[in-house]
Amino acid sequence: MPEHTSDPAVDVFAWIDDAEQARERAGLVRTLRPRPASSPLLDLASNDYLGLSRHPETVRGARDAAERWGAGATGSRLVTGTTELHAELERELAAFCGFEAALVLSSGYAANLAAVTALSDRGTLVVSDAGNHASIVDGCRLSRAETAVIPHSDPDTARKTLASHEGRALLVSDSVFSVDGDAAPLAAYAAACRDAGAALVVDDAHGLGVLGEGGRGALYAAGLAGAPGVVATMTLSKSLGSQGGAVLGPAKVIRHLVNTARTFIFDTGLAPAAAGAALAGLRLLQREPERAGRAREVAGRLYGLLTASGLTAARPDAAVVSVRAPSASAALRWAADCREAGLSVGCFRPPSVPDGISRLRLTARADLTGEEIGRAVSTILRTAPAGATDR
Repeated sequence: MPEHTSDPAVDVFAWIDDAEQARERAGLVRTLRPRPASSPLLDLASNDYLGLSRHPETVRGARDAAERWGAGATGSRLVTGTTELHAELERELAAFCGFEAALVLSSGYAANLAAVTALSDRGTLVVSDAGNHASIVDGCRLSRAETAVIPHSDPDTARKTLASHEGRALLVSDSVFSVDGDAAPLAAYAAACRDAGAALVVDDAHGLGVLGEGGRGALYAAGLAGAPGVVATMTLSKSLGSQGGAVLGPAKVIRHLVNTARTFIFDTGLAPAAAGAALAGLRLLQREPERAGRAREVAGRLYGLLTASGLTAARPDAAVVSVRAPSASAALRWAADCREAGLSVGCFRPPSVPDGISRLRLTARADLTGEEIGRAVSTILRTAPAGATDR
């Protein structure tokens, strides 16, 4: 062991104690809760929208890929990390979503960083919706571009901001926002980009598998899939029940990312098991397209029952149902009480919520039964804190 000569009485991380105490006072402490392989909780917290993460075909896809290709990708995609399986997944994903080409990365977060940073530079204007996911926010920061954050779902401001800039520009937005589950005005955003000669980059993480014909995504539903100025990013960890991310768009954009996107070039490739599971999930969705509509139906049912009982919830445009809580501490207690009653729900508090209003976040799953929906609603209502309902 090396000798450490610094004074052991000096705690260089003492500032962390102050920060931790501040989080505790604000009710913003986050903790890890390892779950067992088989949980007794009814799951309305995960993003497994189509119920594919444990589907026998998805699991078999992961197992078969690991047995054939090994446990890891063994290197970056440009060295040894690209297998024939990765290329197969990219071809089928692009074709399914209506794009010319696709590039698979290790996560949806990495995909957003890749797209935003590779398609902008110091002379570029990036117009970003205020409700965008943290990965887009970080992509804007890392791009070193001029970033203009516009009010949530405000195409008029987007148009004016783009028109004020001379030079390269792009508008970036979630397709479905992860906090309230509302859909972006994609058609209006696309029109603003066309008029300004700007690119449109859309994170379709919460649209793939839920929106569009057979779950082909929000851009497909809006008639924008495959448009020359449009790029999509997405994750393989939600509707497809696996892990990883992807960027879809014109072939020349994908070639550009292969040569310039740092989160692609310098990262180990997606594990074969994850690629195999995602491909199996994609093929299953193509055979059972009704899963997309069922996820939306479940979300609508949850929203209707909860609001009819006096809770304030955002009307879902996809599979996310957001229920408002009186405070951060109340939201945390509410989620904990639900868990103790056998129901797992998400809990969104600052800084995860851009408006500072804490919420329970419920995710509808296509495989939820009517009895499970009723049980979930009953539990949420029974555990609701004072001030959560208007009745």
